[in-house]
Amino acid sequence: MIAELVTFRFPPGCSRAQAQQSALSVVPAWQANPDLIRKHFLWGGDGSGAGLYFWPSREAAQAAHTPEWIARKEAESGSRVEIQYFDVMLTLDNRAGTVDAYEGPASA
Repeated sequence: MIAELVTFRFPPGCSRAQAQQSALSVVPAWQANPDLIRKHFLWGGDGSGAGLYFWPSREAAQAAHTPEWIARKEAESGSRVEIQYFDVMLTLDNRAGTVDAYEGPASA
């Protein structure tokens, strides 16, 4: 499994409530992506934001975040989008009481 961290800045003056409404507006599109395992919408409180995505592979992540998607997000926010990829080794879920280990790397 791959974790993808997409960081950006919200437009100046954007409130948490506005950011949350914007996030809610794109939920159906992300729900329709069959490769997406989970997504967390993150608010930094200082104008920063991030999306933390979990994918089966780096290729799936890159298929969702195309150069066109990145350009659109940068135009919306007026800031640079940065993307980092991580190989997920373990997932601890206290609510479910589970620890899952993953063979790696998920992709080269």
